[in-house]
Amino acid sequence: MVKNHRLAKSINDVAWTLFRRWLEYFALKFNTTVIAVNPRMTSQKCSDCGAIVKKSLSTRTHSCGCGCKFQRDVNAAINILNLAKGRDGQSRTNATGVGTTTLLGANLVEQVLTVNVESPSL
Repeated sequence: MVKNHRLAKSINDVAWTLFRRWLEYFALKFNTTVIAVNPRMTSQKCSDCGAIVKKSLSTRTHSCGCGCKFQRDVNAAINILNLAKGRDGQSRTNATGVGTTTLLGANLVEQVLTVNVESPSL
Protein backbone atom coordinates (compact mmCIF):
# COMPACT_ATOMS: atom_id res chain seq x y z
CA MET A 1 0.00 0.00 0.00
CA VAL A 2 2.89 2.39 0.65
CA LYS A 3 3.98 2.08 -2.98
CA ASN A 4 0.88 4.07 -3.97
CA HIS A 5 2.38 7.57 -4.12
CA ARG A 6 -0.99 9.19 -3.35
CA LEU A 7 -1.53 7.28 -0.11
CA ALA A 8 2.02 6.63 1.10
CA LYS A 9 2.32 9.74 3.29
CA SER A 10 -1.04 9.14 4.97
CA ILE A 11 -0.28 5.48 5.60
CA ASN A 12 3.10 6.31 7.10
CA ASP A 13 1.59 9.07 9.26
CA VAL A 14 -0.99 6.64 10.63
CA ALA A 15 1.69 4.07 11.39
CA TRP A 16 3.83 6.57 13.32
CA THR A 17 0.78 7.89 15.18
CA LEU A 18 -0.20 4.38 16.20
CA PHE A 19 3.37 3.62 17.28
CA ARG A 20 3.45 6.81 19.36
CA ARG A 21 0.12 5.91 21.01
CA TRP A 22 1.52 2.52 21.97
CA LEU A 23 4.59 4.17 23.46
CA GLU A 24 2.41 6.57 25.45
CA TYR A 25 0.19 3.72 26.64
CA PHE A 26 3.06 1.56 27.85
CA ALA A 27 4.85 4.53 29.41
CA LEU A 28 1.74 5.25 31.45
CA LYS A 29 1.27 1.59 32.30
CA PHE A 30 4.88 1.20 33.50
CA ASN A 31 5.00 4.65 35.12
CA THR A 32 7.78 6.05 32.94
CA THR A 33 8.27 9.01 30.65
CA VAL A 34 8.29 9.23 26.86
CA ILE A 35 9.63 12.39 25.24
CA ALA A 36 9.37 13.12 21.52
CA VAL A 37 12.66 14.37 20.07
CA ASN A 38 13.37 15.61 16.56
CA PRO A 39 16.03 13.22 15.19
CA ARG A 40 17.33 15.75 12.65
CA MET A 41 21.15 15.85 12.41
CA THR A 42 21.62 13.47 15.37
CA SER A 43 23.84 11.10 13.42
CA GLN A 44 26.06 13.91 12.11
CA LYS A 45 26.47 15.86 15.35
CA CYS A 46 29.33 14.65 17.56
CA SER A 47 27.94 13.43 20.88
CA ASP A 48 31.18 14.42 22.62
CA CYS A 49 32.04 17.91 21.38
CA GLY A 50 28.92 18.93 19.41
CA ALA A 51 30.69 19.53 16.09
CA ILE A 52 28.87 18.65 12.87
CA VAL A 53 30.67 15.92 10.94
CA LYS A 54 29.10 15.56 7.48
CA LYS A 55 28.93 12.02 6.14
CA SER A 56 27.02 10.07 3.50
CA LEU A 57 24.47 7.40 4.38
CA SER A 58 26.94 4.70 3.43
CA THR A 59 29.41 5.87 6.11
CA ARG A 60 28.56 3.79 9.16
CA THR A 61 31.20 5.07 11.59
CA HIS A 62 31.18 8.47 13.28
CA SER A 63 34.73 9.74 13.59
CA CYS A 64 35.33 13.27 14.89
CA GLY A 65 38.44 15.42 15.15
CA CYS A 66 38.09 15.45 18.95
CA GLY A 67 38.91 11.73 19.04
CA CYS A 68 35.35 10.52 19.47
CA LYS A 69 34.72 7.37 17.44
CA PHE A 70 31.39 5.50 17.55
CA GLN A 71 29.21 3.46 15.30
CA ARG A 72 26.92 5.99 13.59
CA ASP A 73 23.69 4.73 15.20
CA VAL A 74 25.23 4.70 18.68
CA ASN A 75 26.29 8.33 18.22
CA ALA A 76 22.75 9.25 17.12
CA ALA A 77 21.25 7.40 20.12
CA ILE A 78 23.50 9.30 22.54
CA ASN A 79 22.49 12.61 20.92
CA ILE A 80 18.79 11.72 21.13
CA LEU A 81 19.14 10.80 24.83
CA ASN A 82 20.91 14.10 25.50
CA LEU A 83 18.16 16.04 23.72
CA ALA A 84 15.47 14.22 25.72
CA LYS A 85 17.24 14.92 29.02
CA GLY A 86 17.36 18.61 28.16
CA ARG A 87 13.59 18.87 27.66
CA ASP A 88 10.56 18.50 29.89
CA GLY A 89 8.48 16.87 27.17
CA GLN A 90 6.18 19.13 25.25
CA SER A 91 4.52 21.04 28.06
CA ARG A 92 2.15 23.71 26.87
CA THR A 93 -0.87 25.61 28.10
CA ASN A 94 -3.89 25.74 25.83
CA ALA A 95 -6.30 28.65 25.34
CA THR A 96 -8.49 27.72 28.30
CA GLY A 97 -5.48 27.71 30.60
CA VAL A 98 -5.49 23.95 31.11
CA GLY A 99 -1.97 22.62 31.12
CA THR A 100 -1.49 19.82 28.63
CA THR A 101 1.44 17.52 28.23
CA THR A 102 1.89 15.55 25.09
CA LEU A 103 4.00 12.71 26.39
CA LEU A 104 4.56 13.05 30.12
CA GLY A 105 2.09 10.68 31.74
CA ALA A 106 -1.15 11.88 30.18
CA ASN A 107 -2.62 9.63 27.54
CA LEU A 108 -4.43 10.95 24.49
CA VAL A 109 -7.95 10.40 25.87
CA GLU A 110 -7.18 12.42 29.01
CA GLN A 111 -5.72 15.21 26.89
CA VAL A 112 -8.75 15.37 24.62
CA LEU A 113 -11.11 15.47 27.59
CA THR A 114 -9.27 18.43 29.14
CA VAL A 115 -8.80 20.31 25.88
CA ASN A 116 -12.42 20.02 24.75
CA VAL A 117 -13.71 22.30 27.50
CA GLU A 118 -15.85 24.88 25.75
CA SER A 119 -16.57 28.35 27.03
CA PRO A 120 -20.01 28.84 28.58
CA SER A 121 -22.69 30.04 26.18
CA LEU A 122 -23.93 33.61 26.52
